[in-house]
Amino acid sequence: MPDLSIPSPAPILPDIYLMRHGETAWNVQGRLQGVLDSPLTDRGIEQARRLAELSNGIAGRRISSPQGRAVATARIAFGQDFATDPRLSEIDVGRFTAQLLSDLQPSHPAIFTDDFGWYDRCPGGEGFARLATRCRSLLNDLDGPALIVTHGVTLRMLRCLILGLPIDRIGQGEARQGAIHAFRQGRESLIAD
Repeated sequence: MPDLSIPSPAPILPDIYLMRHGETAWNVQGRLQGVLDSPLTDRGIEQARRLAELSNGIAGRRISSPQGRAVATARIAFGQDFATDPRLSEIDVGRFTAQLLSDLQPSHPAIFTDDFGWYDRCPGGEGFARLATRCRSLLNDLDGPALIVTHGVTLRMLRCLILGLPIDRIGQGEARQGAIHAFRQGRESLIAD
């Protein structure tokens, strides 16, 4: 297993515009989605419409996670002109999938000792090393600007890899819904209201 505390050098990448899917019913409930799905809320649909406005005029290949909530967001933001890539799927949280975070935290105190590191400790989950591998593979395959709809933890992992940050900083920064996290020339900026 690679040492995730030491970043590999950030590759020279084209401009990348990361977007988190719109709010879902399970986001509101605090239920972990992982590889499962729940529908976009009315607010999530509005966030996707906002992404359509914000991304209008930005040139680049449009790519989405194949998971339902991301595809629903991409259809609103991009129309039908996008591809899907499984490497953009959300981290698999294993046996915690579909459970309420508020129920899990008190029953698994040894796992929930920090804000984001617990994603790496989910029983039967994917873990950060495997998520980093598939995200790095996707980034290495980009040959031009890309607009990407993905998920909260996957967006954070992509940020770490793009900026050459140690994976233990995955919890830093935002993964805002209804905004674009733009990465140009090794710097991140937020395109939002």
